This record gives sequence, C-alpha cells and structure tokens, in this order.
Amino acid sequence: MAFITWKEGYSVGSDEMDAQHQKLVAMINKMYEAMTAGKGRAEVNGIVKEMIDYSKFHFDAEEKLMKQYRYPGFNEHIKEHHAFIAKALDYEKQIAAGVFTISIEITNFLKDWLTNHILVNDKAYSSVLPKK
Repeated sequence: MAFITWKEGYSVGSDEMDAQHQKLVAMINKMYEAMTAGKGRAEVNGIVKEMIDYSKFHFDAEEKLMKQYRYPGFNEHIKEHHAFIAKALDYEKQIAAGVFTISIEITNFLKDWLTNHILVNDKAYSSVLPKK
C-alpha cells in the first residue's frame, strides 16, 4: 500500500511539474517501503540521496518556470526550496551517522512537506501559468 497517493487536486497546471511531483511521490513511497521492509541504512541513505538530487533538479526546473512567467512570489518560494534541501541534507547526515530510526521521521516530513508545498506554494505560482 502506498504511503502517499497522487491526487488530481495536486496538479499545478503544468504537465512537466505534475510529472516531476509524481516522481517525488513515487520516491517517498520507495523510502517508506524500504523503511517498513527493514532495509539497511545504506539503501535508505541511497534513496535519500536520490531524492535530494532529484529535488534539486525539480526545484531548478520549477524556478525557471516561475522566472519565465514572472511569478511575484519567486524569492519566497526559493527560500522554501533552500530550507527543504538543508533539512534533507541534515537527515542524510543523520542516517550516515547511524541514527537509522530517523527514517520514520523522514518519511513523515517528506510526505507533509511535499503535499503542503504543492497545495500551498506551488498552487500559488500556477496562477501565472498559461491556461491549458
């Protein structure tokens, strides 16, 4: 059973951003499955690293889109992205240091952050995107 399920209500009106958000949802589910299956620290840390790398890619694409359509909340949105990366890097360090039980906290953080970020912050920039 999936830890988080993509809902059409998460759509921000950009096929590219929606596809990237769906990939992030899939990665969170992968993390949750690894955690509940008792996978080793190396595997969980690998998933966290993969998510950090993909998040950076996604944030770069999202920021280019916001710049292109002159989203007025651009600077505040970028601060959210930086805060997420900093938190994710901290989690990665904790896992590498042997604080493996943190994985439950990580999956909850990722789920909550992603859904709230999409529904609040990302939905806000969707207002400047051209209508489909």
